[in-house]
Amino acid sequence: MLERLELEAFLTLVEELHFGRTAERLHLTTGRISQSIKKLERHIGTPLFERTSRYVRLTPAGRQLHEDLLPPYEQLRAGLHRAVDAAQGIQSVLRVGFVGAASGQLMVHAAQLYAERHPGHRAQPRELQIADSYPRLRDGDVDLLIVSLPHQEAGTAVGPVLYSERRMLAVSREHPLAGRESVSLEDLTAVKLLQARSVPAHWRTARTPLYTPAGHPVEAGPEFETFQEALALIGADQGAFIVGAQAMHYYARSDVAYLPFSDAPPLEWAPVWLTARAAPRIHDFNRAALDAATRIHLAAAREPQSSAAASKEAP
Repeated sequence: MLERLELEAFLTLVEELHFGRTAERLHLTTGRISQSIKKLERHIGTPLFERTSRYVRLTPAGRQLHEDLLPPYEQLRAGLHRAVDAAQGIQSVLRVGFVGAASGQLMVHAAQLYAERHPGHRAQPRELQIADSYPRLRDGDVDLLIVSLPHQEAGTAVGPVLYSERRMLAVSREHPLAGRESVSLEDLTAVKLLQARSVPAHWRTARTPLYTPAGHPVEAGPEFETFQEALALIGADQGAFIVGAQAMHYYARSDVAYLPFSDAPPLEWAPVWLTARAAPRIHDFNRAALDAATRIHLAAAREPQSSAAASKEAP
């Protein structure tokens, strides 16, 4: 039988793709995480992660195990949460999916404000990966998504823009562009753009264009499933990716450089939900999220300039 520590170590390492960060999240030593993963791999009979000095990423067997384990694990967690809510007299829970640390920070503040305004109701922020965000919305696993625009999914509605951030190009510190102060969209011809698996066509077009504005082709790089996997590939100089400025604050790495675009529009983030499942509580939460974003922005404006700049770009 799979032990709880092995399960949590495996699922957390899939998200982080870094033994140190996984250990920090689980409040354990790196050695304990490594032992748990090795024990799980011995039990299954094959490596689940490919490890080098520069990156950690899933093997095909590890990817299959993750796909099989995550749904029942999430169901178990949801069942425990529902039991706790019932004991505390919670009438409804709005499940809010988000991708990225900046959205996560904002959702925590928004959830607090939502609960204050609507006693007996609460919002539960849930971190998702790029590839599974829309499927989980359509499957009813989450009621609301915080996504980057533009958004063109059929049968969905878009709420107000909550925050925006400067668009950046993430490249390896070893890449010739790494020494530049900024880049242009035409510089995409000098990199291989990583490709996110299983994302909507409009998202792929916005983040990984096939051509520059002048019509020059952009070479496609390796595929990835999680952002940590993308960063590992970038650090190993196997590709580049377009990100928001929040990456400099939340995902700083010694092997990755973040270069601002001089000619690209900012990334805007907004809530999205299925029109068939629209409910007043979604609009109530959107108002709380917008007010929370305003509060965070005002608080950042009162901080020293360096902190304010980071907070403005990554609420």
